[in-house]
Amino acid sequence: MTGVNPSAELEEAKNLLNYKDVTELPKQESDEFPTIYIFRHGQTEDNEKYIFSGWRESKLTKEGEEQSLILAGKLKDKKIDRLISSPQIRAVDTMKLAMSKNESAKNITIETNERIKERSYGDLTGKSKLEIQLEDPKKLKKIRRSYDFVPPNGESIEMVCKRVGEFCEDLIQSIKGTKTNVAISCHGNSIRGFRKYFEHLGNTETAEIETPLGQDYAAYVIKG
Repeated sequence: MTGVNPSAELEEAKNLLNYKDVTELPKQESDEFPTIYIFRHGQTEDNEKYIFSGWRESKLTKEGEEQSLILAGKLKDKKIDRLISSPQIRAVDTMKLAMSKNESAKNITIETNERIKERSYGDLTGKSKLEIQLEDPKKLKKIRRSYDFVPPNGESIEMVCKRVGEFCEDLIQSIKGTKTNVAISCHGNSIRGFRKYFEHLGNTETAEIETPLGQDYAAYVIKG
């Protein structure tokens, strides 16, 4: 009887956690109405090590910085008037790098907002996703991709979407009727809230959709 190849099993688990199955990001832009540009931070040390970051701080890796500079190349000619970031350092640093090639935006003061922080993983913060995947793949999928699962002392994706949705309502009220374009730097789970809000995604799709680390952006036009 042939046994399981531990090395192959490990590589398979890593591939699952490497955010390769990403969807194309929508890009709607306008000269007449305000446009919101939204992106996820670049790779962090915790991403690289397959760790649940949640609300803890984790710096960008060299690859994360490079991803953010790829994003900078795509945003360098955009008219951007406001910069809003999650207060977490990985999102703020991604914003700085993403704006570094945009001469009119790179010196704008970065606003921060708690409502677009990453999902809190509570007691799972700092734990290894890889270890859980190898021990019990169904458990990891439930933790990461169930819309309403709440880790002990943490948040569900549903809870994150609620606070992000409230942020969106306030932001739209502040820019509607203007030509103010906004760039937003956030996280893998808070961007789910943005995508649910602007793309009208269902709960399951919101929980399962993947957005790339750094590198690319979604853009939404606010009409009316």
